[in-house]
Amino acid sequence: MPGLLDQYPDVQESLGLLHRNYRIMPSGMKYTQYVFLASIFSAVEYSLAQTCAVESFAVKDNFDPKRYAGKWYALAKKDPEGLFLQDNISAEYTVEEDGTMTASSKGRVKLFGFWVICADMAAQYTVPDPATPAKMYMTYQGLASYLSSGGDNYWVIDTDYDNYAITYACRSLKEDGSCDDGYSLIFSRNPRGLPPAIQRIVRQKQEEICMSGQFQPVLQSGAC
Repeated sequence: MPGLLDQYPDVQESLGLLHRNYRIMPSGMKYTQYVFLASIFSAVEYSLAQTCAVESFAVKDNFDPKRYAGKWYALAKKDPEGLFLQDNISAEYTVEEDGTMTASSKGRVKLFGFWVICADMAAQYTVPDPATPAKMYMTYQGLASYLSSGGDNYWVIDTDYDNYAITYACRSLKEDGSCDDGYSLIFSRNPRGLPPAIQRIVRQKQEEICMSGQFQPVLQSGAC
C-alpha cells in the first residue's frame, strides 16, 4: 500500500533492512529466517492497514427495521465503562406505523456490588441520516428509579435478520478517531446459540470493529 508506512519510519527501516540483507535468496537456516521475518512484517503491515477510526466502520447496507423487528437474545457482549446489563439479556423490537422503532429489553444487573435483579428498559430509535438507516440514535429509560436513562449511538454492524445481529455503540472518541469507551452485543434469534458458519461471520465483524478478543459470553438461563 503506497505511502502507508511513511508514518511508521521504524517499521519502514526494518523492512528495508530485511530486504537488503536477503536480496539474494539465501539457503539453509537463513532462508528459514527470511520466511519467518517476512511473515512477521507482513502481519505488521496488515495490522497497520486496518483502521480503527469509528467513522470508517461499515454498517448493514439498506437496513430494514421491519425485518429486524421481533425478539433477539444476546449471546456475547463487550461492556462499556460503568453499569451494564450482566446476563439474560434480550430485546423485543417493534416498528410503529410511522416507521419509528422502539424496544423493550430485559437483563440482569448487579447494583451496589451485591444486589442482582432483572431490569426492564425501554428505548426509542431515531435515524439522523436517512441515507444510513443502520446508524441510529437510541434514547433509553430504566423502568425503575434506580436504573439509568440516557442516550447512545446504536449501529447495526451486520445482520441477516433471521439468525444474528451485531450492534455497536461508541460513547466517546480518542483524538485519533478510535473509540475510547464503547460496547457491542452479539444477538441471536435463538437463545441456544449460532451455527459455526455464522460464528465465523461474527468473528470477522468483531475484528472489523476492532473488538476481537474483547467479548464475553452472555448467560441465557431464562432468569428474566
